[in-house]
Amino acid sequence: MKNAMLYYSVGALLYCPANHYKIVNSLVEEKFGNNFSLALCLEDTINDSCVTEAENILVTSLKNLYAQKNVKKFFLPKIFIRVRNAQQMLSLTERFGKSNDIVTGFIFPKFCLENADEYIATLLKINLKKKVPFYFMPIFEHSSIINLNKRYDILYQLKKKLDRVENLVLNIRVGGNDLCHIFGFRRSAEQSIHDIKPISSIFSDIITVYGADYVISAPVWEYYNGTNWDKGLQQEIIQDKLCGFVGKTVIHPKQIAVVNNTYKVTQKDLDDALSILKWNKHTNSLVSGSVSKERMNEFKTHSNWAFKTIMLSRVFGVI
Repeated sequence: MKNAMLYYSVGALLYCPANHYKIVNSLVEEKFGNNFSLALCLEDTINDSCVTEAENILVTSLKNLYAQKNVKKFFLPKIFIRVRNAQQMLSLTERFGKSNDIVTGFIFPKFCLENADEYIATLLKINLKKKVPFYFMPIFEHSSIINLNKRYDILYQLKKKLDRVENLVLNIRVGGNDLCHIFGFRRSAEQSIHDIKPISSIFSDIITVYGADYVISAPVWEYYNGTNWDKGLQQEIIQDKLCGFVGKTVIHPKQIAVVNNTYKVTQKDLDDALSILKWNKHTNSLVSGSVSKERMNEFKTHSNWAFKTIMLSRVFGVI
């Protein structure tokens, strides 16, 4: 169980192609609000023939944003760069210069046994030159975890690699669309990814292996307009939370508010969480009725839930 709010604070992660010219102005003008994180993507959202151009735009955007931050006050989200490979990290950090200071870290797509060591080693090499380290978020979406005969071994082998740098892993992310693509699945706005059993079983295995030690973020919801898109997103987040996810990848600014509102902690849950964590461990009884006298609170079995609830209340607020 993570013991610092930093790991819970990624929250709603807004994906944006790295070649988006208007992203700096949108951030400076706070068009997306002030409670989200940002992923600038150089991978799937960028055509293979346009990578160099996208890198150039990204470098310019970060330098402009860094300059704006020094002359104007505005909300600056945690910024992550989704790279294509480890070597791209080296070249980009060289080019970013001082604007490295406004980058929180990197996203490693298609994280698997074949690329994990290189990604991690490269990040550690870069961090040797930094006072404040870059963090990273691996995405579990590679086709290798489809195979039931190998999935458990792969997940545990990858965990051993991540555990060596656990403090640098802000979140573990899951690639819902990439995994669905392998099977040819796509859910409607009235359906949840948790109802797609081959995919939800992969999520369940990831949470089982990593959930006690890492914060795991929920997969993207594709819909941002049309009938009941927001209701569908809200219902999927409720299932995300029940399954152990914290936060969610979003692909449109309209989704940010839905994620933030749905992740708010109820006052009853917060009251119970505070009561559990303030429990006198030397008393004869470690069980009692809840603050509202509606359910049972037990120190030994609810303390992890209580800690997580308080972290979520600080990131998303209370309703």
